[in-house]
Amino acid sequence: MAGTSLEVDLNKIRENTARIVEICTPHGIEVLGVTKGFSAVPEIVSAMLAGGVERIADARLENVELLRSEGFAQHMTLLRIPMISQADRIVRKTQCSLNSEIKTMRALSEAATAAGVTHEVILMIDLGDLREGVVPVDAVGTIREAEKLPGIRVAGIGTNMGCYGGILPTATNLSLLCAIARVIEEKLDRKLEVISGGGTSSIQLVKDGKMPPGVNQLRIGEGILLGTDTTHQLKLDYLHQDAFLLKAEIVELKDKPSVPIGRIGRDAFGNVPQFEDLGIRRRAIVALGRQDVQPEGLIPVDPGIQIMGASSDHMILDVEECTRELHVGDRVAFRLKYQGLLNLFTSPYIPRIFLS
Repeated sequence: MAGTSLEVDLNKIRENTARIVEICTPHGIEVLGVTKGFSAVPEIVSAMLAGGVERIADARLENVELLRSEGFAQHMTLLRIPMISQADRIVRKTQCSLNSEIKTMRALSEAATAAGVTHEVILMIDLGDLREGVVPVDAVGTIREAEKLPGIRVAGIGTNMGCYGGILPTATNLSLLCAIARVIEEKLDRKLEVISGGGTSSIQLVKDGKMPPGVNQLRIGEGILLGTDTTHQLKLDYLHQDAFLLKAEIVELKDKPSVPIGRIGRDAFGNVPQFEDLGIRRRAIVALGRQDVQPEGLIPVDPGIQIMGASSDHMILDVEECTRELHVGDRVAFRLKYQGLLNLFTSPYIPRIFLS
């Protein structure tokens, strides 16, 4: 197929899922398949399920509603802290949500009672990344308040790492999460079902045998999809890194100066670009732009190709040292970083081709 398109290898996604489930299961850790990175496209969700995950998690309620409309009946968790305005939809479409505000849990309680359902909540604990969650000292009090709410069942606690502050999961901070769980269980005189210890960035602790006993759930997206762990800057060598390949068609191929000619102002996005004078270089323009994906989210597959920059609709590549001969009409392939994956699945302009 000519043109610019995104190829998705469903077998590689299934195999990545199966490998991660295989690593986590002996440690009593359930894997939630996180679908937000690809806007919960049903074909990819099905590949995850075929790989062995039994429960799905997504940050966008719209994605959950899409899956419900497609007939997916699996247990689903809403990852983003709920909006009070969506409480009724949340309790009707998901079984569980991650929470940090008692006011929001009261709204979920009212909506669940009205709908005749019981909604599970996971109280998020902020262990230093400074995104969502109550501070540890407030955990017991918040849980006690939540326990009073009809239609709500506190299933457990969880934490998030690496998404805002870049704080890495360690045996130390996750041991603190488990210690908080033990205190809560003592105060409530009951066992918590879930201690959710983060996402892909926590896998290495499991593989190294350093995950604290007690953590029994991980929410995995990037590892399954891309075989990488961005927070640790790791390629997980037991996983595929090329389940997604973006292929962009060359629309111009010329020798041009490496520095623009004339007075340099701001580009179309308000930035002042910087250039290194490397003389005349072979350059390719591909049919791809920032309206589709940020260039920082792409990794050229061909040795010798460098991404120089992009406007809304054109991406400029330095191909002077490319190891193959290129022509207008040829396509250049890119692997994806997580940022690139997110961008491409929210762009309506990139056709998707599913390989199985």
